[in-house]
Amino acid sequence: MSFSEHFLWGGATAANQYEGAWDEGGKGLSTSDVMTNGSHTVPRRITWVKPATGETGSTDLSTLSCRGLPEGVEPAIVAGECYPSHTATDFYHHYAEDIALMGEMGFKAFRLSINWARIFPNGDDEEPNEEGLAFYDAVFDECAKYGIEPLVTLSHYETPLNLAVRYGGWADRRLIGFFERYAKTVMKRYLGKVRYYLTFNEINLMSMMPFMAGGVTDAAPQVRAQAAHHQFVASALTVKAAHELSPELRIGQMLAYSPVYPYSADPADDLLAMERAHDALWYADVQTGGSYPAYRLKQMERDGVALEMEPGDEDLLARYPADFLSFSCYGGSTVSVRQRELEAGSGNLALGIVRNPCLATNAWGWATDPYCLRLALNTLYDRYHKPLWVVENGIGWSDVREPDGSVHDDYRIDYLRQNIQSMKDAVDLDGVDLMGYTMWGCIDLVSAGTGEMRKRYGFVYVDRDDKGEGTLERSRKDSFYWYKKVIATNGEDLS
Repeated sequence: MSFSEHFLWGGATAANQYEGAWDEGGKGLSTSDVMTNGSHTVPRRITWVKPATGETGSTDLSTLSCRGLPEGVEPAIVAGECYPSHTATDFYHHYAEDIALMGEMGFKAFRLSINWARIFPNGDDEEPNEEGLAFYDAVFDECAKYGIEPLVTLSHYETPLNLAVRYGGWADRRLIGFFERYAKTVMKRYLGKVRYYLTFNEINLMSMMPFMAGGVTDAAPQVRAQAAHHQFVASALTVKAAHELSPELRIGQMLAYSPVYPYSADPADDLLAMERAHDALWYADVQTGGSYPAYRLKQMERDGVALEMEPGDEDLLARYPADFLSFSCYGGSTVSVRQRELEAGSGNLALGIVRNPCLATNAWGWATDPYCLRLALNTLYDRYHKPLWVVENGIGWSDVREPDGSVHDDYRIDYLRQNIQSMKDAVDLDGVDLMGYTMWGCIDLVSAGTGEMRKRYGFVYVDRDDKGEGTLERSRKDSFYWYKKVIATNGEDLS
């Protein structure tokens, strides 16, 4: 067989897109709670209030990522706006039903995130919220009934809102201490129930969307670099604490990574592809490799970034890198120095890419790339020589539920078949050390990029629409039964 008997098949979710119950169980506000819905053509927005005047307004994510928030405003909930995270698809009240469905499919692993503001409502609290801790106890106990291994992300696109308002998010070094307290609290509480943790989801999104990645409201290059450094230090301290707590605990990095293809044989296109790949890889060079690469330090110098480090930071990064590297990969990106002459690419994080004529795309611009996982796995394994875990891979589609409740999603099966085969080839033909595969959005949830419900990923359909209406009833899609067979045969039967 291609995969070992311990290979961890499963699915992945995030609290801000799935959990709901935004104001229940003692939970505080998080940055995701002030993000509106959007669409493929209309960006999501951050709503705010100006305390001095009471004026309210909003800033779209792209503007926020380039210029930051207007002066004198604070992110806040504004009446009359739609916030998808507030209910999402309500895992908070459906966790037993949903985990039973995962058990029916044969899941070996379930990637989920803990909502930091459910444990420490303000982020800087001295004591945790017991009701929040008890909720995740119940979730992990339910997983144990079905032999499902939890893979827990500690920070997945949501930072306690108080930390963004009061401190400017991860731009402030004090967040290292707040996160360390949170991580230690969680790891001690769930010792024996959770063995695998990821610190920051897609940490390299700090470069593109600092508010989502860390509650950062100032878009200056200096601030982004400093915020990322603080997360690196916090991650290293989490690895240190985990190793001191138990030899069973493993802490991984989570990177958004895709192969970058040159559009043509022009060497300038190839050089551009290398530079774009470096935009993501330098984060892994630090968090998994243990040090800042020379090419990134040179880039910081050109950008006028003077990174502030405290004594011991570099030693900490070197001594406590991530134990394994996990990553998201949905398809490759194609770039060219002749970008303005070519058709632009689309889909999430499509800025600066061109459409690849060799790949078919869907309504959201997502391409089915049959080689992306093999290429990504080889690049990352050759570079870091550490175990890998594909923790996000999938395709969003506007699924249609038939009157009898069925959903025929052959397009999803075709996409997953090609991607799992690519992953198998990396293991079989190239000898990559792969821990597991957790398909993204295994039960329908809100799209992070667009804030939509109709952009669905899951094996299970949830009756919820873009307006937040619906019964929340769960229905098995055709892909549910296909993936069940894949797991039962340990990836051997992809027919």
